[in-house]
Amino acid sequence: MSSLSATRLQQVIDRFEEVEARMGATSDSKEIIALSKEHSELRPVVEKARQVLTARRGLADAQALEAAGDSEMAELARMEIQEIKDILPALEQEMQILLLPKDVDDKADIVLELRAGTGGDEAALFAGDLWRMYMRYAQINGWKVEVVDASDGEAGGYKEIIANVSGDGVFGRMKWESGVHRVQRVPATETQGRIHTSAATVAVLPAPENIEIEVRAEDIRIDTMRSSGAGGQHVNTTDSAVRITHLPTGIMVTSSEKSQHVNREKAMDQLKIRLYERERAEKDAARSEARSSQIGSGDRSQKVRTYNYPENRVTDHRIGLTLYSLDRIVAGDKLNDVVEALITEDQARKLAAMEEGA
Repeated sequence: MSSLSATRLQQVIDRFEEVEARMGATSDSKEIIALSKEHSELRPVVEKARQVLTARRGLADAQALEAAGDSEMAELARMEIQEIKDILPALEQEMQILLLPKDVDDKADIVLELRAGTGGDEAALFAGDLWRMYMRYAQINGWKVEVVDASDGEAGGYKEIIANVSGDGVFGRMKWESGVHRVQRVPATETQGRIHTSAATVAVLPAPENIEIEVRAEDIRIDTMRSSGAGGQHVNTTDSAVRITHLPTGIMVTSSEKSQHVNREKAMDQLKIRLYERERAEKDAARSEARSSQIGSGDRSQKVRTYNYPENRVTDHRIGLTLYSLDRIVAGDKLNDVVEALITEDQARKLAAMEEGA
């Protein structure tokens, strides 16, 4: 018997209809924007709720007809009952997934940070490979990428690269990438064909609109400095780069574009994003029981994935997923296969936790 009550499903439909009615009655632009967003989020949930309720009514009607009808009508009713029973469990499970608690930041943009870990030049090269994988994935999803800061590796790749990624549902798909990514392959500089293991760290920070984080003037120190450039006429000879240090936490952010005014704004935005992420992490730690039903914390110290080049294998250690399509995953074309598997597993664990708590 499904745990989805008709009352719960009707509540969703009633709220959707209430939002629709309010959208047609208000002239307040801010309220219209908020209602439109809620309307868009509720629409697929309501469509599924109506499908479930329609199927249940059809089942009840067919069962009544089977009980009351003659032998011919009863046979037709039994056929209809079986057809509905075949599709109803799947509809109800899809409905349960739609009603699962949502991460409030799933729709948010992100700050993506990649850093070379253990492995020297090879680690920087691997960070570069991961960067190209994510850029291709962003392109496939129609996301916009803006590089904030980058430090090149001596042999190629990146010691560190930070970017803003914006688009529809970026954090909801990219949050699974946070953690340590390990690579096993023969480096280009290796003359004896030995496989080396290197690592790079990925951090994905949600960057929702209008972050409600108060930053007091007395809690920050703002320093200006000369921006570094590529050389020649493009070197910035004025002290326009800005570094903001948040004194209570020690968080430090920089922005190095040509305008000091723009740099102040961008650095402050980056600071608020990091303070918001710190607040999220503290809340997650406080909800340790809830976390046991999730796939991992997003902690950047957690080893999440291994890329084994000789075997063309990618293994995600959180869910025991192994795929022999490393070349396509690193190219970005099949990264979604890994992301979808993580989302599906996360949903399954949350459903199991809900059923245990019911």
